[in-house]
Amino acid sequence: MTPRVTAFFDALDRVRRPEVWIDIRDRATVTREASAAAGPLAGLLLAVKNNVDVAGLPTTAGCPGFADGAAVADAEAVARLRAAGATVVGSTNLDQFATGLVGQRSPFGGVRDARRPEHVSGGSSSGSAVAVALGLADIAIGTDTAGSGRVPAALQGVVGIKPTLGVVSTRGLVPACRSWDAVTIMARDLETANAAMAHMAGGPRTRPIPPDAPLAAPPGARVAIPAELPGMAPAWVEAFSAAVARLRAGGVAVEPIPFTAFAEAARLLYEGGLVAERHAAVGRFVDDHDSDTHAAHIDPTVRDIISAAGRIPASQMVRDLERLEDLRRLAMDALDGFDALLVPTVPDHPSIADVRADPVGVNSRLGTYTNFANLFDMCGVATPAGTAGSAQFGVTVLSRAFGDAVALDLAQRVFVEPESVAAPGATGPLGPTGPWIETAGADFVDLFVVGAHLPGQPLELELAGHGARYLGGASTSPAYRLYALDTVPPKPGLVHSPIGGGEITGGVWRVPAAAFASFVRTLPSPMTVGSVELSDGRAMTGFGCATSALESAVDITEYGGWLHYLDREVSARSGGAEPGRPVVEITG
Repeated sequence: MTPRVTAFFDALDRVRRPEVWIDIRDRATVTREASAAAGPLAGLLLAVKNNVDVAGLPTTAGCPGFADGAAVADAEAVARLRAAGATVVGSTNLDQFATGLVGQRSPFGGVRDARRPEHVSGGSSSGSAVAVALGLADIAIGTDTAGSGRVPAALQGVVGIKPTLGVVSTRGLVPACRSWDAVTIMARDLETANAAMAHMAGGPRTRPIPPDAPLAAPPGARVAIPAELPGMAPAWVEAFSAAVARLRAGGVAVEPIPFTAFAEAARLLYEGGLVAERHAAVGRFVDDHDSDTHAAHIDPTVRDIISAAGRIPASQMVRDLERLEDLRRLAMDALDGFDALLVPTVPDHPSIADVRADPVGVNSRLGTYTNFANLFDMCGVATPAGTAGSAQFGVTVLSRAFGDAVALDLAQRVFVEPESVAAPGATGPLGPTGPWIETAGADFVDLFVVGAHLPGQPLELELAGHGARYLGGASTSPAYRLYALDTVPPKPGLVHSPIGGGEITGGVWRVPAAAFASFVRTLPSPMTVGSVELSDGRAMTGFGCATSALESAVDITEYGGWLHYLDREVSARSGGAEPGRPVVEITG
């Protein structure tokens, strides 16, 4: 693993971006830990936003005076990634107290864009995003309350996964707004981000993953887009249209919906009473240093936001929470019948000069398409989706709570690999895996099917339409017989037959537990569900058939599978091979 570490430290001198980091661990320690690393993430270098604890490093949250010595333990998310083999290289810069989307509100220096240094990095997880974009880190932890993980990911051309609230532990995180904080992961590609999130989300959580959590987007998914795109420059509108076109080309139905409720909620997070949570998080520290903010290194804009939040009356917060519930109902009504919402992650890419001229206005504009997500309990995947002029362009696929696999599935269909600015030695994508929510604890049943529930067959949607994910083809052990049942429409029946049986091909679906239970309750006669032995020795839940239904059936075992039989039947009707012969003998 040490060549990767060597490349990292060599690249630090070459790229000369000191503002990305708050602390870098010493070379000997990183080398020793990387050499001893074991696990699926071994070889990956991890950067951690400095409002998340790393044992042995001070947690400043972007404010030097806030840290009270070094953290004594890793945050839960950090600990889980390290246990999986990732090696921490350092802590990254951020908008102070995670209060900002621009990456410029830090006494450690404003973080510059990886490709165009006169432009902002985005924030508040600014250093994490740039560390990944430059190839210094393979994965980076960020946080996301109003878009702090998604905004910099979009501007830096990297992937950012913001999970459903409560799925990844926030233990060891300095809160921004505790009710809406999420720990996120960034990587250069979806596969690596997905693999890392699987480990981050595998620990303690405040919300269990429900048994009906979908594992994939359904065939012919329906995706909503905003009917209006406030604040978007023409080049950005064009880039968003191209992303929509890629979805449609893949068979996804895309339709506009009103965006008014989403936009109002986005403004509510900072312009209303909800911002009072920021004062509850760190307001005492800010207030205690009101007379010596320079000595405490408190950013003036951050100070003003947090101090003002402390003066918000409780009645206003109650009114705004009530209004938020109204807006959530309106938004979810608009999304009824859709699997996801696709939005541009940001409306433009401001320059550092733009932010200096209007620090609050520019920041608010960057949150147009992100601020509402956690307020509405939505999960999201921010993915690179091309360019808008000379800027990186990204979109975010948002889904309802625990629709994380749906968002990931659809994000794969719009992902565009950005032009690399990676440092030599940066690792490539990890191999393909299932959606992270499966590894993190989603409850599911693997189901072997042989007939009408295979992809492309008439009953596919009975599984795929309820969140099931197709894993691929499989075969039984050579101890089964297959019959064409006398039903309308025709169905196959699989029967265990240790003597005179054959190997029957089919496929495996991974079905959410709740969907499987509902499916089994409505399974029509003569179909049964039981254990099927596969050719690789696994025993798997699968379809069977009551032997009472075989008297008028046709034995089609010789074809080796239902689809082969259907192909032969089509050929027979057009003058080719003989159709299947009637059953002469029924066995076990």
